[in-house]
Amino acid sequence: MTRTQITVFVLVAIVALVLGLTVNKVLTAKGQGDPTALLDAGIVLLPQSRSLPTLTLTDQDGAEVAVDQLKEQWSLLFFGYTFCPDICPATLAQLRQLQGQLPEETRARLRLVLVSVDPKRDTPEQLKKYLAYFDAGFVGLTGEEATLQKFANAVSIPYIPADTSKDNYTVDHSGNLVIIGPDGTQRGFVRAPINNAKLAEQLPGLVSGS
Repeated sequence: MTRTQITVFVLVAIVALVLGLTVNKVLTAKGQGDPTALLDAGIVLLPQSRSLPTLTLTDQDGAEVAVDQLKEQWSLLFFGYTFCPDICPATLAQLRQLQGQLPEETRARLRLVLVSVDPKRDTPEQLKKYLAYFDAGFVGLTGEEATLQKFANAVSIPYIPADTSKDNYTVDHSGNLVIIGPDGTQRGFVRAPINNAKLAEQLPGLVSGS
């Protein structure tokens, strides 16, 4: 390696170190905890918060919900469906268990939402009946296929619409969760598979911030 190459390598290493320390300082200052511990828990924060699109969905009670108005609380959004044979019931069961592992103050700040990727079968009535098996506090959202797809794409959780002409069809979708802050913007993701023990350690510090 030449002297020039060594100099460039050293400069790059210094810049990377400075940037890393700066990011760590900013995140910690915002009350978001240790970035390394957050990543280890599967929490991936965006470098800059992302505004949600102006779209309206329907909740399990038949009320209209503007997705860019999911404010005042932190929200974890899971894109799934009630006829899902495996990932969805397992994820919702984990989220129910996670609630029991969180301090009361954190639970009060956190909203858990199932966004349907199967609008043909997931009526508000179906969502309400299904979510009651897990937790009455869970929110369910459904709507027109085009609206749901636009929402999913906007938060980088795309899914493949099913061939609804087939009996007992399934829908291919992600197991990741979307993190929405109390200001109504997307803050990041929780990567699947969910690790409740680590999330229970990191979520209180995250949602105590703004």
